[in-house]
Amino acid sequence: MTDSRAQSRSGDVVPLPEAVKVWARVAALSFGGPAGQIAVMHRIVVEEKRWVGEHRFLHALNYCMLLPGPEAHQLAIYIGWLLNKTKGGIIAGLLFVLPGFLAILLLSYIYVIFGNVAAIQGLFFGLKCAVLAIVVQAVFRIGGRALKNKVMIAIAALAFVAIFALHVPFPAIVIAAAMAGYVGGRSGLPAFRVGGGHQSASDKTLEDRDSVLGEDIPTHARPNLAWSLKISGLLALLWFLPVVSLILALGWDNVFSRIGLFFSQMAVVTFGGAYAVLAYVAQAAVNHYGWLRPGEMLDGLGMAETTPGPLIMVTQFVGFLAGYRDPGSLSALTAATLGAILTTWVTFLPSFLWIFAGAPFIETLRGNRALAGAMSAITAAVVGVILNLAVWFGLHVLFAEIRSVAFGPLMLDVPVFSSLVAPSLVLTLLSAFVIFRLRWSVIASLCMAAVLGIGWRLLSPI
Repeated sequence: MTDSRAQSRSGDVVPLPEAVKVWARVAALSFGGPAGQIAVMHRIVVEEKRWVGEHRFLHALNYCMLLPGPEAHQLAIYIGWLLNKTKGGIIAGLLFVLPGFLAILLLSYIYVIFGNVAAIQGLFFGLKCAVLAIVVQAVFRIGGRALKNKVMIAIAALAFVAIFALHVPFPAIVIAAAMAGYVGGRSGLPAFRVGGGHQSASDKTLEDRDSVLGEDIPTHARPNLAWSLKISGLLALLWFLPVVSLILALGWDNVFSRIGLFFSQMAVVTFGGAYAVLAYVAQAAVNHYGWLRPGEMLDGLGMAETTPGPLIMVTQFVGFLAGYRDPGSLSALTAATLGAILTTWVTFLPSFLWIFAGAPFIETLRGNRALAGAMSAITAAVVGVILNLAVWFGLHVLFAEIRSVAFGPLMLDVPVFSSLVAPSLVLTLLSAFVIFRLRWSVIASLCMAAVLGIGWRLLSPI
């Protein structure tokens, strides 16, 4: 095993060609949402290759969970950067996204070209029902990990009430939770010591000193303010230049300008992983911009669930439909493709900025109580936000009609119970049964629901 003192060298920790093969493999196996993706990364990078120790892996994951955006994607960039410097982080980040981008782009073409075909309608009908069950599972899974005491349960409950009944903006909820967690962690309160991260399936923990990377900080990973400012400036320029150019050329009201601005904002304020992001995107893209309908948001999530890569790739589908329905002087498919590319660019490029700018300094902060407290509180708040997402999805999947009802100062969306869609209820309950009771994988559950949805649509056309 490589001695940690050898990491003072300025070269790559592992051979770059081997790293490329490993990150391509991680990308190809990255199904099932962030939990599954992080588990795959942990199994390959920590347990199989022994490149990074358990504690260092968890430290990197905890930092990524504090950042806005997809934590699994950011974790890949972080570890790729630790092992092979800047080029390693870029390669790991690009490979993590590329397969999902191509797959969802192909499915998006099929969706808009053949969407009126009965089989395609049935496919996405089935996926919606399975996705609803998957989101409910996410509430239980994340809640079981995050809500370890009454304080965390209270934070989750307050977050749910704030977003569901009071319509408090998601960023405000995250900021409030982070501040409470930071203060609680800094004060050493026991309730804010709830850690997060993936635990090894192995009985033996790989200590940092026994990994290929070792326990010391590699030369390239040590804090360097000049390098951080340089790389941050370059990435910020690559991020904002297309958006500013679009606004100057097309104006603020053009669909591409709005896509660039909205998803750039999303990249800054959306914490807590893909399911939390979906609540924010659905609220704005469906209700404010009118880029797509609630059912179509579920269709996009079904695409993201059945393809490799981050679940936040569903935003690509949102940008695709936004461009398709407002193409301007372009053809609908050309505008849709450009909308998908622009959305992906401004959604994922900031992850590189957060990692390259902050990771060298975070490497020196292992075990910081204040950061751990902030992460715990944010994760608890995200449970409440995901519960809101599950309720929102459930209303639109199971009922054909929803209405808003005032309860004093509260404004709640409630279903018209006579509009219950019986086939949706049956297929959702069946999906929940195979997921919760039979422990089917996400892919198997989605495939079952898709086949049954197609069968129902072909036999009982609307």
